[in-house]
Amino acid sequence: MTSPRSSENAWLSAFGTEGAVYGNILVSGMIVVAGTYRATAWNVLITVIGTVLVFWAAHVYAGTLSMQVADDGDPHPLSHSFRLALRRSLGMLIAALLPSLVLLLGTLRIVDDQVALWVALWLGVVILGVIGYLVYARRGSSMVVRLLGALSSAGFGMVMVLLKAFVH
Repeated sequence: MTSPRSSENAWLSAFGTEGAVYGNILVSGMIVVAGTYRATAWNVLITVIGTVLVFWAAHVYAGTLSMQVADDGDPHPLSHSFRLALRRSLGMLIAALLPSLVLLLGTLRIVDDQVALWVALWLGVVILGVIGYLVYARRGSSMVVRLLGALSSAGFGMVMVLLKAFVH
């Protein structure tokens, strides 16, 4: 049985993975594409959830397959590979949570659809920046390196914002 502390660490660790970066950029990309069709927050939310779940399942499947044979050629138990792939892919789901909640606000008409889309997109920039910062903070890097990590990570989100601005 895992303690609350180890569960918390698993969530924080998952936030700084390639899956979290991919998941965040995937969500941002879906918002950009949906915006070209004048989609509502509801349409975008459903598209985001469906797409993230399919990509996450494919990520878990690919991870399980890739871990089936160790570097020394010995096979790993399927259950071990699957659990590792699940853990490594958790970040993809975590990254989609906050932007999805913002899209839900648009769906519930708490905010305008376009406001929800833009806020969710900008939230992606912030999340990417936080991921970059935290990864370098965990390494014990200087504040300058942490900020450069945050800016470089956030830059991917900024590209998505610029795409939406030009496509919109």
